[in-house]
Amino acid sequence: MRILSAGAISSRHPRQRGVTLLEMLLAVGLVALLAGLTYPSVNAGLDTLRLRSASDQVMGFLSSAVDRADRRQQVVEVQILMAENALLARTADQSFVRRLEVPDPAHIVSVVPPLAGSIAPNGARRFLLYPGGAIPSIGVEIATPTGRRRVIYLDPITGTARAEALTP
Repeated sequence: MRILSAGAISSRHPRQRGVTLLEMLLAVGLVALLAGLTYPSVNAGLDTLRLRSASDQVMGFLSSAVDRADRRQQVVEVQILMAENALLARTADQSFVRRLEVPDPAHIVSVVPPLAGSIAPNGARRFLLYPGGAIPSIGVEIATPTGRRRVIYLDPITGTARAEALTP
C-alpha cells in the first residue's frame, strides 16, 4: 500500500461518482408510478374532507339559528337558497342576519322534506324557528361533483344538527 502526500496524484483511476441516465430514468419512473397509484386515494380523501368541512359549516349555521331563536326569544327565518348555493337566517327586525355560502366544491342538492306541489322558481325554501316552539324537521343534502353526499338534519326533538354520509 502506498501513502500519498497531499500534492501527489494517484496512478489509479478514482471511483466514478454520480448516476447514469438509466438509473435516473428508473428512479423517475418509480416516483411517477407511485404518484399515479396514490393520487386517486389522496384526491378522494381531500374531497371527503372538503365535504365534511362544508357539512360542519351548515350544522353550525343551523345550530346558531336555533340558538338565536331560543336565547333572544325571536322568530328566526331560515332560507335555503339552492340556486345561490347558500343559506340565510334572519329575524323580522333584521337585528340578526347571517348568510352562509356553501364552500366549493360542495353544492346544495335538495332539501328534506320535499315540498308537495311546486317549488319556488329559484329553489328557495323557508322555515320559521319559533322561540319555545317546535323545531321543524329540516334536512339539507349537499354533494360534491364526484358524487359524495351528506345530509345535515336539524332534529326536531333535540334541536341539534347532525350530519349523515350517504352511500352512492
